[in-house]
Amino acid sequence: MDVTAELDRRAWVAQVMGLPVSVHLRGPRVRADDVARRVARVFAELREADATFSTYRPDSVLGRLGGAAPDPATAPPPVREVVELCERARARTGGWFDARRLPLPGGGTGFDPSGLVKGWAVERAARHLTGLPGHDLCLNAGGDVLLRTAPGRPAWRVGVEDPGRPDRLLDVVERAGGAVATSGTARRGAHITDPRAGRPADAVRSVTVVGPELLWADVYATAAVARGADALDWLATLDGYAALLVDAAGRVRATPDWPGSRPAGRSPAAGPTR
Repeated sequence: MDVTAELDRRAWVAQVMGLPVSVHLRGPRVRADDVARRVARVFAELREADATFSTYRPDSVLGRLGGAAPDPATAPPPVREVVELCERARARTGGWFDARRLPLPGGGTGFDPSGLVKGWAVERAARHLTGLPGHDLCLNAGGDVLLRTAPGRPAWRVGVEDPGRPDRLLDVVERAGGAVATSGTARRGAHITDPRAGRPADAVRSVTVVGPELLWADVYATAAVARGADALDWLATLDGYAALLVDAAGRVRATPDWPGSRPAGRSPAAGPTR
């Protein structure tokens, strides 16, 4: 018997941070007004993060700095936290995630933590829904997904898009909790910078990372696209995280502990994506 068939479901969608964000809940009280208010606070917090960290808005904290990195000694606590996390991300990825010298929307280079902020902001905003016992959550921010499931409930099923054919799925992963994050060229072109070469990274079409935390799954996926050809070997060393990678030739490979149906190494059935 499908346990979820006995649960009411509800979804909310809003455009935030320049992308669609959806909140999906399963549980007995998803129609209640207080639940809707909690969801509204999720979207409000994401809008606040955008107003602080957007590099496209001249009135944001980062916009006013014009590409300069905030001074942790004087920055507001959320900004200080993001600056410190970006430094930690640079260390964890061996410099392949580096927010310090990235292309800015108005030209030139400067501090841009966007590759970390989305996952950070989603995890913070989701705290407004943690006090809902007996409810399951799927929060999808432009393809980066945070999941929570009550004990004994079926896992969520998350599709992994084919970067060559967005109407097709490469794989489906089942996750009761944690995160699924994807970075690549399918939606925004080669927008991730190779920090060592100083040019757009184009050796990898997409990387999907699953793991316990959305912030780090997103950082690792972004760093892997920047890193390129040998990224899968590095991803396989990350404790608690697994990945599926599509290279520029369309070959699909996975780390040994990838939870979907794709085997590790090149899948003969995959063929090139188009």
